[in-house]
Amino acid sequence: MISENQLYITQHDVISQNVKYGFLLSIALLFASLAFVFNTPLEIYSGMITILTSPANLTTDYFALANVGATLCNSALLTVHSIGVIRMTRAKVNGPIIAAVFTVAAFSFFGKNLYNSMPIVIGAFAYARVTEVPAEKSLLAALFGTALGPLVSEITFNIGLPFPLGIFYGYLFGFIAGFVIPPLAKHFVGFTKGFSVYNVGFTCGVVGTMFTSLLRSTGRNIEPVSVISSGNNQAFTIIFLSLFTFMLISGLYLNSWTLNGYSALLKHSGQLSTDFLKTNGFSVTLINMALLGYISTLYVLFHGGELNGPSIGGILTVVGFGAFGKHIRNVLPILIGVTLMGFLNDYDMSATSVVIAGLFGTTIAPIAGRYGTLIGILAGALHLSVVSNTGYLHGGINLYNNGFAGGFVAAIMIPLLEAVQYQQEKRKQLREPVDPAEEIKVSK
Repeated sequence: MISENQLYITQHDVISQNVKYGFLLSIALLFASLAFVFNTPLEIYSGMITILTSPANLTTDYFALANVGATLCNSALLTVHSIGVIRMTRAKVNGPIIAAVFTVAAFSFFGKNLYNSMPIVIGAFAYARVTEVPAEKSLLAALFGTALGPLVSEITFNIGLPFPLGIFYGYLFGFIAGFVIPPLAKHFVGFTKGFSVYNVGFTCGVVGTMFTSLLRSTGRNIEPVSVISSGNNQAFTIIFLSLFTFMLISGLYLNSWTLNGYSALLKHSGQLSTDFLKTNGFSVTLINMALLGYISTLYVLFHGGELNGPSIGGILTVVGFGAFGKHIRNVLPILIGVTLMGFLNDYDMSATSVVIAGLFGTTIAPIAGRYGTLIGILAGALHLSVVSNTGYLHGGINLYNNGFAGGFVAAIMIPLLEAVQYQQEKRKQLREPVDPAEEIKVSK
């Protein structure tokens, strides 16, 4: 028997596939349109050339490197490219795919561009071809794996190679990185047990550390950078609050102007893989994404942070994963934990590096979803300490540094939490009264 709720979700998914594609495309169109509000076509063209031909190590804010209009165009271009790749594989839009597209759009504000992403995407699909599996199986690795885009840019433009050789080795290393990400990502899920939703981020951290070590062994200096912009808070507060309001209204409209089903979504821990489109439907998922957008934007503003490339990337990533594991109940404890640790250790909470540690630190939101608010706060606090020290390992060529750090936090905490939970359950069983009938059977 199929329940009424399951029947509704099934019917809704069947009729809304085009709507989902349209939703993703509308984000690209919005950014492309807004680009010309901020800059002239000539400024955008010049900025795009700068973005495509510059090193992109974490943290390179494209607002500061080029200009706002070029950055918005870069994000729109990569979003459309991602949608095209999805269409090519004939994949249906689900929670993980929405998260992937939003993540690509997000990091196109600081580090990803079409030049440095292409070889990684090609490498991931080459792995599928060589292993004779459907291209769809490598789709998420291809999209999320573009976290290593700075590796391509770094080799091409920043280690002193002649230009033709820089292109050749940049694309060769990018291809190799893309090729190894799919099998490694599958393997590393067991390392975090799905409690860090940026699983490919952890994978890219490991791969990036390997490549950085190789480059450093040749005498090259690979380091994170800090190119940060400021002064765009008013404009982007209006833009994003308007966008999230539109998403909320659309979700409510599609959900018959109710919040029916949202409480059920909040009961999920978020542990990989929790596809909210599959479990709760598109309309409820859209509501969840909008609410996370409000929370993320206000989190930045509350701490006096700047709405620049990295923080906007953080906001969009949280929103995207509102379709794939994150919701307000498991995200808030992480944000609180990061904030408390920051205040206790006298961090500058308005610093972009600290603000994005909170936003991207929600990768470990499933820990709060499974083990409760207090454990979630503890996880968030631990994450801030760990992420402050992992960037050097990969030299900033892995854009998902928080995914890398979050993987370690999950790997450390989960075995301990499982051991404690196991002992508590054993004690509970010992305290439970014995059934008299069972006691008689045992005595006989």
